[in-house]
Amino acid sequence: MIVTIDGPAGAGKSSVTRAVAERLGFCFLDTGAMYRAVAFAALRHQWPLDQPDEVARRARALKIEVQGQRVLVDGDDVTPHLRTSQVSDHVYAIADNPRIREQMVELQRAFARGKNIVTEGRDQGTVVFPNAECKIFLTASPEERACRRLRELVSAGERVTFEDVLKAQRDRDHRDETRPVGALVKAPDAVVVSSDGMSRQEVIDRLVTLIEERQSTSSRGPEVSA
Repeated sequence: MIVTIDGPAGAGKSSVTRAVAERLGFCFLDTGAMYRAVAFAALRHQWPLDQPDEVARRARALKIEVQGQRVLVDGDDVTPHLRTSQVSDHVYAIADNPRIREQMVELQRAFARGKNIVTEGRDQGTVVFPNAECKIFLTASPEERACRRLRELVSAGERVTFEDVLKAQRDRDHRDETRPVGALVKAPDAVVVSSDGMSRQEVIDRLVTLIEERQSTSSRGPEVSA
């Protein structure tokens, strides 16, 4: 069974999706971390981000592995570096590259083959897994998402203000919704879940219930009239 959880940045997709996967005994795929891993590699090796074809060529040579909560690039665990402001400021150059998106879609589909998975991103239910058995669109207000991002950055030792984070959040939303490839779009058959006013545990419980209901319906198969 494939479960897709799409939604805007800061909606809590990564942490919630990971917890949902653990509850269900499914594999977890953080697709955003895959793009961030390429962005981190590009920054570390000073790739020419203004030359998309060259960046895509170099990205093709990377060995990207998702191992539980860790993301490895060429055998090096880069997980601690993926949520920094520097990577966030440059990941769009990677995510907007059509050739890199093709590569990531290949990797994501290969990861899912033969598994029960919960996967999160922007285009999982629309592009990567359009036939997924359960699709969820997890969202929250810009202000709520900015508060969460602020806590994340402060805990990482960065000095930022709520106003700066909120502005960056709104800019990111606009950019994600108007991207030439992989734009943030709710799948027509996705269930919308707003996490405003909900605790993390309440969100997890809600999503697990939705998935188990869909799983139960799928296992019964179509009803046949006598």
